[in-house]
Amino acid sequence: MKVLSEERTRILFEKLTKYIGVNVKLLIDRPDGTYCFREKKDRVYYISERLLQLAQTVKPDHLISAGTCFGKFTKTNKFRLHITALNYIAPYASYKIWVKPSAEQQFLYGHHVIKSGLGRITENTPKHQGVVIYTMSDIPIGFGVAARNTMECRHADPLATIAFHQADIGEYIRSEETLT
Repeated sequence: MKVLSEERTRILFEKLTKYIGVNVKLLIDRPDGTYCFREKKDRVYYISERLLQLAQTVKPDHLISAGTCFGKFTKTNKFRLHITALNYIAPYASYKIWVKPSAEQQFLYGHHVIKSGLGRITENTPKHQGVVIYTMSDIPIGFGVAARNTMECRHADPLATIAFHQADIGEYIRSEETLT
């Protein structure tokens, strides 16, 4: 596992900042130790430095992964967050959207959040901001990008898209064969 280049670190932190704002530093310096990001085959892993030291004792060709996969870099050098990062992003999310029980299943099938399925939205959510999608019982089920700001959501058509789908926990089932 190698250290991310300066450019890739910048791209990763810009993507994380889109979802959790200045709380990115809380991912690195945690009460249970210091964590870091490492790369292996264009995938970025979030790993404690203590576990990283243990992982370095294994030959690189024998090590498949260590830590939690946060996402991967595409061939065009863009970073795409994976659903496995949800448990780390959700507690620090700046902007949140809660969906009604009737819209949960549609979101988990990979559809966008529409106005008729919107339960609540964080005040002053800007347009094109990263948001974490929650059920009405405060369980994070995915993340996306706000298609409209909070004021536009109030006056939107019931079939208007409120948040674009990025990832959801239903991917564990839909992508079961590729999650090796």
